[in-house]
Amino acid sequence: MDANPRQDGTAPKTAARSFEAVTIGVSTGGVHALQKLLGQLPATFPLPILIVQHISADADSGLAKLLDERCPLRVKEADEQDEIRPGTVYLAPPNYHLLVEREGFLSLSADPYVSFARPSVDVLFESAAAVFGRGLIGIVLTGANFDGSQGLKTIKRKGGVAIVQDPADAEARQMPQAAIAATGVDYVVALDGMAALLQKLAARRNTIPHDEKGRDD
Repeated sequence: MDANPRQDGTAPKTAARSFEAVTIGVSTGGVHALQKLLGQLPATFPLPILIVQHISADADSGLAKLLDERCPLRVKEADEQDEIRPGTVYLAPPNYHLLVEREGFLSLSADPYVSFARPSVDVLFESAAAVFGRGLIGIVLTGANFDGSQGLKTIKRKGGVAIVQDPADAEARQMPQAAIAATGVDYVVALDGMAALLQKLAARRNTIPHDEKGRDD
């Protein structure tokens, strides 16, 4: 399915936007979905990408390393007070909420579960929406619960853009379906078309030069 607006078939009013960041929430089926989506983005993709993948508290934290090895962009597990850098992917560590601070840094929290999850998609989305406002792109991918639906609603309320994986294309439909039910999303798109859509949206901002994979070393 191509990237299509949800509501009345008209294009979302995003032409004047200057996007600053992308947030992604994903659960069941997420490893495959993230490999596919991130693998299709070029090393020159200019926006930071912040991800919550539901994972058990005692899980090995090797997902970031796996994605980093298989994707053109730099992928790292988020650390406390990481500075948000362009062209870098930050993955929430197991058993910690990932939040965005106004100074452009990330923070981690061991606060109680939200939407039955820690890390919680809603926590990331809501904190990022408070900082980036209409400069934020929020994406809900495959998952077997409803986490992310209220956070995506907050992103829309703050003027950001909401993208949801087509439930028919998702390994687990519940998260995409809950997100669509919660708010008027801008695009419902199959995974194969999502990277192209992100590149189109990101091209509307001035790119910030960065080294390949955004590495400092």
